[in-house]
Amino acid sequence: MNSIHTRHAVDVCGIVIGGDAPIVVQSMTNTDTADIAATVTQVRQLHEAGSELVRVTVNNDAAASAVPHIVEQLDKQGCQVPIIGDFHFNGHKLLRQHDACAQALAKYRINPGNVGRGKKRDLQFSEMIEVACRHDKPVRIGVNWGSLDQQLLANLLTRNADLANPQSLQSINRQAVIDSALASARLAEDIGLAANRIVISCKMSRVPDLVEVYQTLARRCQYALHLGLTEAGMGDQGVIASSAALAILLDKGIGDTIRVSLTPEPGAAREREVRVAQQILQSLDIRAFSPSVTACPGCGRTTSEFFQVLARQIQQELDSSMPKWKHRYPGVETMKVAVMGCVVNGPGESKHANIGISLPGTGEQPVAPVYEDGSKTVTLKGDNIAAEFIGLVKAYVESHYGAG
Repeated sequence: MNSIHTRHAVDVCGIVIGGDAPIVVQSMTNTDTADIAATVTQVRQLHEAGSELVRVTVNNDAAASAVPHIVEQLDKQGCQVPIIGDFHFNGHKLLRQHDACAQALAKYRINPGNVGRGKKRDLQFSEMIEVACRHDKPVRIGVNWGSLDQQLLANLLTRNADLANPQSLQSINRQAVIDSALASARLAEDIGLAANRIVISCKMSRVPDLVEVYQTLARRCQYALHLGLTEAGMGDQGVIASSAALAILLDKGIGDTIRVSLTPEPGAAREREVRVAQQILQSLDIRAFSPSVTACPGCGRTTSEFFQVLARQIQQELDSSMPKWKHRYPGVETMKVAVMGCVVNGPGESKHANIGISLPGTGEQPVAPVYEDGSKTVTLKGDNIAAEFIGLVKAYVESHYGAG
């Protein structure tokens, strides 16, 4: 649990969002949902990378018809991950006309700005909530600032123009996002959806806006909160912006589930967004997902690249081993490994890690002391230091986590 106030706990097929539950990592496919095989494959990849919930687009009849088959195939393959349906514009029709889809999905995601205009909006939103109530499905009411309810925004702008000291357009946009989410949640409750079946998100694309909006939301409601910076961007830009926004909020105790929305490089794996989300949580000591490697950045004392190569080898070994280790060695995800490049910080960092090695820097004695739980256990020499240290790491895992 990481909320500034106790949040309603929302059960999504055994995965709990809010309450005292750990923060949940989720992601979304970018396949054509109607392509069952491709979607099943990507869902499995995301889940195996650590996504605890996976969202799929449900935008037409073909996608809605495919959903039950996707869920069925995942079940047969032993992939027990809740599937969320992402609805815009025609969700009321699809949920009404495809009852098997409505039943198969673990949760619905509804964007209030995209369910209709004028009188149709409340009617079509209500229809979707009624389906959720009938099938006992939780709902994420997900407002995006790029697809706001235009009537709501227009009303706020009109009232603001009449004020003696009108607020900025940026402030009005923030207010519109929050008001849309909370008004929709209240309407959902009036229709019959319980508060502990509602998750709220208010996605913005600028870090200061997202922080301000979620701080306000956390004060004004007790709904479970989904965090994410929308349209964060590609590569380092997306990673840095998402990390900055989410870290600020999570450190304040705000947020119950997160997604890092990265634009993937052409042909790149979709799973990167899952790993970034995990790394954010692990860096803040909120959750642990994989053993961490501490390695120095290098300086004039470390003209050899040996410690950099070893650090990379260790990280790759840990990453490739974790799919098996997480089942065989409970708690191994909290292990800390140090690979240091010289005598300045090498011994100290190695002593602080579960297992660490201090490699010789330029001009230092060509030996590499290894420390386990603060004590030196062996000194490695020669040409096989890397292989020998990797062997020691594996032995440490077996001896310290094998009892699990």
